[in-house]
Amino acid sequence: MTHGIVVSKDVMVPMRDGILLATDLHRPGRDGELVPGRWPTIVCITPYDKTERRYTEIADFFVPHGYAVVLQDMRDRHRSQGTKEYFHSATPHTGEDGYDTIEWIAAQPWSNGRTGMVGSSYAGITQVRTALESPPHLTAIWPDVEPTNPYHHQTREGGAMQLHMFWALYIHAADAQEVQADPAKQEEVWNDLRNLRQLFWQWPWHKGELALRHVPALDETLENYVSRAAYDEWWAKKENDFTRYWADHADIPATITTGWYDGFPHADTEYFAAISAQSSSPQRLIVGPWSHVGMRGDATHTLDVDFGETSRWGVQHYFEQQLEFFSRWLPDDAPGHPADEAPVKIFVMGGGSGRKTELGKLDHGGRWRDEHEWPLARAVPTSYYLHGDGSLRLGAPPPDSEPRRFTYDPEDPVPTIGGNYCAVGELPPAGEGMEPMWMRLLNPALLLRNIMTPGPTDQRESAEFFTAREPYRRLSERDDVLVYQTEPLTEAVEVTGPIEVELWIASSAVDTDFTAKLVDVFPPNEDYPEGYDMLINDSIIRTRFREGFECEVLMKPGTPYAVRLRLPPTSNVFAAGHRIRVDVSSSNFPRLERNPNTGEPIGRHTKLVKADQTVFSDAGRPSRVVLPVIPA
Repeated sequence: MTHGIVVSKDVMVPMRDGILLATDLHRPGRDGELVPGRWPTIVCITPYDKTERRYTEIADFFVPHGYAVVLQDMRDRHRSQGTKEYFHSATPHTGEDGYDTIEWIAAQPWSNGRTGMVGSSYAGITQVRTALESPPHLTAIWPDVEPTNPYHHQTREGGAMQLHMFWALYIHAADAQEVQADPAKQEEVWNDLRNLRQLFWQWPWHKGELALRHVPALDETLENYVSRAAYDEWWAKKENDFTRYWADHADIPATITTGWYDGFPHADTEYFAAISAQSSSPQRLIVGPWSHVGMRGDATHTLDVDFGETSRWGVQHYFEQQLEFFSRWLPDDAPGHPADEAPVKIFVMGGGSGRKTELGKLDHGGRWRDEHEWPLARAVPTSYYLHGDGSLRLGAPPPDSEPRRFTYDPEDPVPTIGGNYCAVGELPPAGEGMEPMWMRLLNPALLLRNIMTPGPTDQRESAEFFTAREPYRRLSERDDVLVYQTEPLTEAVEVTGPIEVELWIASSAVDTDFTAKLVDVFPPNEDYPEGYDMLINDSIIRTRFREGFECEVLMKPGTPYAVRLRLPPTSNVFAAGHRIRVDVSSSNFPRLERNPNTGEPIGRHTKLVKADQTVFSDAGRPSRVVLPVIPA
């Protein structure tokens, strides 16, 4: 039977400390009246406005299928009461509030006592944080594209700050309760979003210096993000690092979803592996060729690369898959888990023509494949060694292989061109397609225009990337990028799983950064006369953290050290005729903050200096990338 929807808005649900959270109840109805019954319930708890279309469409889909849907504003957000403790991803109470909400729902006469949770990004965080409190009536969850350890996955990476989180603080400040009723304060926040490019170049920023000061909790979070470079007691809190508390996680069915070009594929694949190892309930992992929340998009391409029709999900298919999942667990007559379903479904990228599609995208192609574990047991860790002549080979380098050198200038960093992050957008000025009268009706996030877009693209500078400069070059042509690549492959090589890069380095600086990118190099064709250097993934290591992220140890200039970089997982077929390439440098801006090379306290440097960098590749100091190769 198809039901109509009756909505009860801003039902104030009490938490254990007396705070009331604004909650919209969407329940089955007929002729404007509630249909009697006890319904399974889908819950989404969000820091964004629960009345936005991206949330109400959940109710529009599920309620006609016989579900109640509960949408809730988090504490300190929008119509909920608060305690002035919304510290972005480090917010306390989230787990307890989730617990109290789930148990409140289960006690209502319209509930059958079984609840499932949905939501992407931060609304995925609220699911995992609630599951760590194990509310008795939480029955199943579908967390999508969420970090589980902001130190490693979201805010800092290899010790360097990911600047998409600087932008994210503004997204949360722009509609914060402290500025919603004060147009002057809100305009200051919006003005910073208009000047985002300038703010990035003037990094670092601190508490009290920007419009974030109008939202004190977020201003404090900025200070922590900027200056707490080492993993300390603040990062270790339960609201920050879920991975330390997996033993508390509810033993319930979960479907965990992410994309190879999302900001968090390492977080979500590791989350699946950890919970699968300890749970009796079935766990499922789905990874597509998407960027952040790309699963809900209707395109077959991510940034500049097309993966074919089978990669397209879209909102309707997404909801249909969620309905199929929750129908196994939430209704009174739920059948449970089908015995023949594979727990892992991944999209293996590659196999396309390498030509341009009608939309001007690179046809890379790919296909879905079922697997039974993650990481794949049959993956063979395969070392490709960096050689002094710029080659990348299976054989280890000889004793006399010469090191390679470059100079890293933080005033002229390697520009970010695609990659793994959420997004970064600036607010356009009024008049450019949006007048103030209408702008006030939209969430600021809906007004933004990307100045950084995640995903795979040709590693070539252009005006599209705001930190690139003329003359626009291929990144492989820059003097501060060391290229190591194989000969054209005689047969295809599939790489599926997490990747490590081990470098032997030296520097004239006491502290600096080293970056590594994995690139699929397409040979030239009529559409791409110079070939196409498709980014697979990348990462960084700040050398003061080479001995661990809990301690900072500066280097002695000129002394060789070993450093390790953990690249996000991927699944890609490097086709015959392609090359596997690793690019080594010291910057990737503005995805990652620039290291000033001075060794001063992080976030407190007073100048920028150049660093002379060395990468060794001899038998005694072998630099290599370790790829999880799937046997043919």
